[in-house]
Amino acid sequence: MDAVTKLKSLLQEAELYRSQGLLDEAKTNYLNASELIKNDKQLKIRQKLINSIAKKIESLDKAIDKVEKAIEKPELSSEVQDVIKKMFLFAAENEDTCALDGAIALAKFGQYERALTEFNELIKKESIQIAAAKNIIKCHMVLTSIDDAVNQYQLWVDNNIFIPEKLDKIRIFLQDILDKHGINKTLLQAKEDAKDKETEKVIDSKLEEDEILDVSSIGIIMDSGPKKGELVELDVTFQSGNVISLLIPEKEKELIENFKIGTILNDVQFFSSIAIFSGSGAIASLTEIKVGPRKGYYNLDMKIMDS
Repeated sequence: MDAVTKLKSLLQEAELYRSQGLLDEAKTNYLNASELIKNDKQLKIRQKLINSIAKKIESLDKAIDKVEKAIEKPELSSEVQDVIKKMFLFAAENEDTCALDGAIALAKFGQYERALTEFNELIKKESIQIAAAKNIIKCHMVLTSIDDAVNQYQLWVDNNIFIPEKLDKIRIFLQDILDKHGINKTLLQAKEDAKDKETEKVIDSKLEEDEILDVSSIGIIMDSGPKKGELVELDVTFQSGNVISLLIPEKEKELIENFKIGTILNDVQFFSSIAIFSGSGAIASLTEIKVGPRKGYYNLDMKIMDS
């Protein structure tokens, strides 16, 4: 790759990272681009490019400083929570999925109460009902306990919040979590009268949101570092479409160092309640959590790629 092509690639990636709120990653690319320009004495408008990139880095520094100061507080104001929602979104297909991504972003950064409020509003949206419900369960598990997640599910059963087919998908999701934690409890299914009432409606509906399997955990055979050749298993905390979020403790420094932004992992096992499949994953972001019960952990976002 020649210098000009590499420069264009760095700048394009930097803009992409910036647009997704990945400020540190964007800054790294701009710094690399600046070094590339400085080392290429024959590049035209060299100084102009350096000055332009310097302004972008200065702007990023201010934004990074603002966010870091904000999330150092034990409790974040609603204004700061809104900033987090906007800054940590992936491209969404429509308004509903964008709102879902915003609520997930809040949960990733420990703002579970606000996230729960938003997820509870989003279960009213047909297209994302199941995704919102599953994230409510995840928030309860992190914020309080598995018992609260089970109680929430029971309320949905008692109040006929979901049509039976959707409730069954939520039941399978939660049952898989209970089984994984060794909890000997069988969840109730939808009431029979509700099932009869909604059957005709279900036939005409398409549950498009479930085209992507829920991934509960992944296994990665490391190809470098101290754990080279070992299988590393990580639990999935949140999922938005084909982007999964993983938590890595700060003490796992060798893992954090291996998961660089843009890295493609080609030997990944994805585990769900109904299937195990192999594929590849691209590291989309790696961000330290500075507030909430998971303070000190790193949130890693991985995009599942076609196998």
